[in-house]
Amino acid sequence: MTKECRTGLVGRTRGWLCGALLLVGVLAPRAASATQSAELYRTEAYFYGRFEARLRFAPGEGVVSSFFLWKDGSSSTTSWNELDYEKVNASCKLTTNIWTGKGTQSSQTNTPSFNVCSDYHTYAFEWTPDYISWLIDGKEIRKVTGASVTEYTQNASQGMAIHFNVWAGNTSFGGTLDPSTLPVQQFISWVQYSSYSNGSFQMQWREEFDGSALPDKFAAGDWASPFNLSTHNMANVTFSNGVAVLSMTADDATGFKGTPPADPDAGGTTGSGGASGTGSGGSSASGGSSGSGGASASGGTSGSGGATATGGTSAGSGGTSASGGASASGGASASGGATATGGKSASGGTSGSSGGVTGSGGGLSASGGVTGSGGGSSSTGGSSSGSGGSTSGGSSSGGTTGGSASGGGGGGGCQAAGSGPMGRTGLLVLMLVALHALGRRRKASARSGLDR
Repeated sequence: MTKECRTGLVGRTRGWLCGALLLVGVLAPRAASATQSAELYRTEAYFYGRFEARLRFAPGEGVVSSFFLWKDGSSSTTSWNELDYEKVNASCKLTTNIWTGKGTQSSQTNTPSFNVCSDYHTYAFEWTPDYISWLIDGKEIRKVTGASVTEYTQNASQGMAIHFNVWAGNTSFGGTLDPSTLPVQQFISWVQYSSYSNGSFQMQWREEFDGSALPDKFAAGDWASPFNLSTHNMANVTFSNGVAVLSMTADDATGFKGTPPADPDAGGTTGSGGASGTGSGGSSASGGSSGSGGASASGGTSGSGGATATGGTSAGSGGTSASGGASASGGASASGGATATGGKSASGGTSGSSGGVTGSGGGLSASGGVTGSGGGSSSTGGSSSGSGGSTSGGSSSGGTTGGSASGGGGGGGCQAAGSGPMGRTGLLVLMLVALHALGRRRKASARSGLDR
């Protein structure tokens, strides 16, 4: 094996090896957390108002179950706006939290008289220019005013979005997860938003999760949870019996196949206001038009004693003209000749005169002969006729345009030549030529008789 061959083989082998490694890298499964968690959120953000939901938090040690408001793009290195309800630990302890946007966090543990993991309750945030408060079943459990509200509002001018999630905590927050407790679920009966203006709240929308798929303007998360101990999986966000279910499961057991617990007070609280409207949009229009294309037409007819000319054919919308005619020579020629334009065009077409006949030869020479225009066009199936030249006696020869010329006869020459205003003149000339020739023959015969 030559050096060049070895070099080429090594190069190809390296190429195949690199390709194989790349393929393995693409097809290899992505390393995933042993636990799959879930997040559901509203894709629109809102400013001042009441944000509320009726839910039942997920139980278990190491299970963090939340209802919170989040400013998109929040980061510990820039600004961070957040309001929380978070259930932590096996005791289902409830904490409330505020991040004002400049790294200032204020967390508080609240101790309701009921177990937040056993029953549905209505949780709400109220955000106004003067205060931020947390309410459970309509009762305020925490309120913030003053500088914290001002700072929060300044940094949340783009609005806040509603989020729900369930994820794996650690020893610093939420506890250490015991995988044997999985799966666990957070259940959400409904969620709604009411805007705030002039001291009052007015409901803008309410979602009751009646369908089996993600509602409009809601989405499911697919990213790692805060401590990277679980990964949000969209398969763990499901809907059943008018309840949104957020599950935390093992990797190979995603989703929820049971029946969610019914909410005995699914109606909850409602806000007044909002508006609905119906409208019809779009319009229908009918348009277009139909047209018929042209048809072919053949022109030209045979001339007595002269030549037969056939015109061209045309097809298409509107028609185009076809010209024919033939040239003939022989016999006596006409002095000065004449030009006859024959044929007629059918509807849609246009007639043209071309080709024609130029006769020469025979007794007297004449230029011009008889020129006939053959053929025409028709867009509706009509036909046009053209005239071929004419002479008596002799044989025909000469050029042909759009058709053919031959000696002998047909019966339509005169009729064709007589079509049109110029055709009548041509006929008169032919008659005069014929009479002139006949007179010469009679004189010749008389002279021959006298000679005998």
